[in-house]
Amino acid sequence: MPWNQQGGGGQGPWGGGPSSPQPPDIEEILRRSQDQFKKFLPGGFGQARGFILIVVGAIAIWLLSGFYRVQPGEQGVELLFGKFVKVTAPGLNYWPPSPFGQVFKPNVEHTNQITVGFRGTGESERGSAVRDVPQESLMLTGDQNIIDVDFVVQWRIKNAADFLFNIRNPQATVKLASESAIREIIGQTTLEDALTVKRGEVETLTKVLLQEILDSYGAGVYIVDIKQQKVDPPIAVIDAFNDVQSAKQDQERSVNEATAYRNGIVPRAKGEAARMVQAATAYKEKVVKEAEGEGQRFLSVYEAYKQGKKVTTERLYIERMQQVLKGIDKVIVDNDSGQGVVPYLPLPELKKRAEGAN
Repeated sequence: MPWNQQGGGGQGPWGGGPSSPQPPDIEEILRRSQDQFKKFLPGGFGQARGFILIVVGAIAIWLLSGFYRVQPGEQGVELLFGKFVKVTAPGLNYWPPSPFGQVFKPNVEHTNQITVGFRGTGESERGSAVRDVPQESLMLTGDQNIIDVDFVVQWRIKNAADFLFNIRNPQATVKLASESAIREIIGQTTLEDALTVKRGEVETLTKVLLQEILDSYGAGVYIVDIKQQKVDPPIAVIDAFNDVQSAKQDQERSVNEATAYRNGIVPRAKGEAARMVQAATAYKEKVVKEAEGEGQRFLSVYEAYKQGKKVTTERLYIERMQQVLKGIDKVIVDNDSGQGVVPYLPLPELKKRAEGAN
């Protein structure tokens, strides 16, 4: 201090002896520190306390904003510092709010729809407002023909985390993959089958193949259904194609008529042939049996002849005479009744009487 630097004696301001160092005043230091702090808080200490309460309230509100609700049909996807952590189920949940945490809530039960080959106001119906997109619908069949196919793809989110982070543009990815899948299936199918009997099979195989493609991408997408809206030849050749189809139908009709005629004639001919064969077989059996019977009868007669030749000879003679005289007119004259007289026989009258009796 200045007063401690006066000449020679080294006395203090009150004339005492040489001055000794004084200890620091703690209260004075605290008071000065408070004064310095108050300079930074305008309005005094009361206003400072209010500011602190405001800051604490803001922090509390920020923490409370971490509560979120996942609605039915949604999945909650939680991120911490931009990294995926977990998927939450529907209900009330808590997660650190932004900027530390982030939550996405995609709807996993909503059915999305993509049209391929046409655009229009309706999502699944073709009408006057529909615009054809040939670069999407024209494709090559297995027999090297061109076909125009418009179809609709219906899909849902299967895994929310994969859907959000594994593919950049889900809508475009599903559309391009569906075009690739149906072109591969149509490329293995003939034009006639694709237009008629295999339409349902084409839809089923395309759905299976498309699901395999998206699963290989880890897209988190489930294919609900694929519906073909229009399957026709290209417009430029549709008239010629219809003529060809009409000719094929006429050909099929003629073939069916010929087949029906054949089916009517052939069975009848087969039946007649079978009847003739059966009749010939029966006649053969009859002749054979009769011959066998005659042979057995001859043998039996021969055996009887060997036993008694005279009796057998007389019996054979009588039987033969019975067969000869059986069918002729006979008049028997007794020689004893007309001794020496030639009897008169009215043969014509007897014949008439016999015919009248019959």
